[in-house]
Amino acid sequence: MSDLAPATTSRRSLMTADEIRRALSRMAHEIVEKNGGVEQVVLVGIRTRGVPLARRIARLISELEECAVPCGGLDITLYRDDHSRRVKLPAGPSDISFSVDSRCVVLVDDVLFTGRSVRAAMDALRDYGRPRAIQLAVLIDRGHRELPIRADFVGKNVPTARSEGVEVKLMEVDGRDEVVLDKPAG
Repeated sequence: MSDLAPATTSRRSLMTADEIRRALSRMAHEIVEKNGGVEQVVLVGIRTRGVPLARRIARLISELEECAVPCGGLDITLYRDDHSRRVKLPAGPSDISFSVDSRCVVLVDDVLFTGRSVRAAMDALRDYGRPRAIQLAVLIDRGHRELPIRADFVGKNVPTARSEGVEVKLMEVDGRDEVVLDKPAG
């Protein structure tokens, strides 16, 4: 028997399914407003949970504007600057079947933390063309940036300690919609 007690965490709900739905609806309206419509807008979700979020936002925008918004997914695994320290397989193939050239690309992710995933996504996006602009939409912005990156559209700002974790669960991936904050005990 070990002398060390297992590390435990406490969990606190940050967003319910209804709060996630309302945040995405607000973000969809903000994207339309900021871009003066969506004729030149495409959405690209960062795998894994950014993809279903991008699809939900695209659906909401298409209901608002009565036109389809192209939506795709981007795997950034091989573009990360920490891939040599991670034993992580690609999250899934990138799926961008439309041109990003001269368009406004809205990158969509679940949590913005250090900014390194977003930087990797911008690097990966270059393989698909040259966008006119790149905007960032995130469900949760938890702070602690290591790179000069900020979101244009935020579902919820959540100040956190570095030792805490933010966990986004989505119906399409996890079977439920919720966001929780994991705090280490002690």
